[in-house]
Amino acid sequence: MSIIGRKAEINIETPMLTQIKMIVTDLDGTLLRTDKTISKKSLATLARCRDADIKVVYATGRGTSADQVAPAELFDGRITMNGAIAMIGDNVIHNCTVPYQTARPILVACDERGMRIASESGDTHYANFNVSEKWRFISCVEMSDFSQHDKDADKLYVLNPTPEEILFIKEMLPDDLYFVTTADANGFFGMILHRDATKAKAVEALAKHWNVHASEIVAFGDDFNDIDMLIFAGAGVVMENAVDEIKSVADYICDSNDDDGVAAWLEGRITN
Repeated sequence: MSIIGRKAEINIETPMLTQIKMIVTDLDGTLLRTDKTISKKSLATLARCRDADIKVVYATGRGTSADQVAPAELFDGRITMNGAIAMIGDNVIHNCTVPYQTARPILVACDERGMRIASESGDTHYANFNVSEKWRFISCVEMSDFSQHDKDADKLYVLNPTPEEILFIKEMLPDDLYFVTTADANGFFGMILHRDATKAKAVEALAKHWNVHASEIVAFGDDFNDIDMLIFAGAGVVMENAVDEIKSVADYICDSNDDDGVAAWLEGRITN
């Protein structure tokens, strides 16, 4: 485990959890092992943190499928859709959707170009391809004529876009939307979201609700869509298995997700 990035440059020591009031972790590639489970070690460590009155939150690009791999009762807060939604229990604290009037021309243009694209709204994926074939845990899919699409989106996503297709998308996005890429075991995909639908803004909303300062937050991640929350948090911890490009924004690098890196980093910093 090594220390790099912003904190290392100015020689700030590793924070003890007596100074940390909130833990935020990505799921896929971070808290979840490759087999999409949370180890007993990680569960026990997070439970100890909660017992110490530290808020534990997950922040994921997933939608409602997150509950299948990370049960809500194990967390004080949940951030889904890459930051479009933040919840405490059943209460929505932060919500940023893409109006269907804005989403429709993007969906139509990408569809006409032959791209596999979908609009995700709540439990439902409105798509031009068989989403369930790609992700077996997703069952509520409607094959859609995007020219008639009339549902606001929590996010839009496109599978395996080429560099040319990414440029095509970015050039047609209005100022209030942005594009970010991520990956999972099933491949590479890009997400189109509202400008305020970021993990950092969702973390900030939860922190404000709990009266937690950014300096009192530690965040864990492994991919491009985690960068903003890693920078926002007082301590940004990147997994050993992370995309190389994001390690430059890390304060610390921990062990890999399959080696329970989140739990290992926290263990030595929990007050007994």
